[in-house]
Amino acid sequence: MSSDYEKGYAQFARMVGEENIGKLTARLNAVCPDFETEVVSVVGGRIWTRGGIDLKTRSLCSICVLAALGRNNALKLNLQMALRNGASIEEICEAIFQVAAYAGFAAAWDALERLQEVLEDIRTDDAADGTE
Repeated sequence: MSSDYEKGYAQFARMVGEENIGKLTARLNAVCPDFETEVVSVVGGRIWTRGGIDLKTRSLCSICVLAALGRNNALKLNLQMALRNGASIEEICEAIFQVAAYAGFAAAWDALERLQEVLEDIRTDDAADGTE
C-alpha cells in the first residue's frame, strides 16, 4: 500500500476510532475495493492530513458542504468525526445554520436529522457500555 493509504488509514482511525475503522473500510470496500483504497489514500491521506486548518474546522467545513449537497451517508460519518475532532454540538448547529442560509432550510433540517441519529447512536453505545 502507498504511504498515502497508510497516512489516510491512520487519520481515519483517529477520527472514527480504532474500534470503528474496520467497519468503515469494509463499508467502503463492499462493492468496489478500489473505492476504499482511493477514499483512504486521497481523502484521508492527502486531504485530512493537510495543514492550514485544524481538524475541527475541516470537519465543520465538510459538514456544511455535505449537508448542502444532501450527501447523507457521508454527512453522518462526518458528524461523528466532527465530535471526535473536538467540535461541540453547539458549533455543529451553528455550521448547520450557515447551511440553512445558503443552501436552504430543508438541507439544514436533513442535517439536523442526521445529527440527531448520531447523538442517539452515541447515547445507545454509552448505555450499552454502562457509561451513561
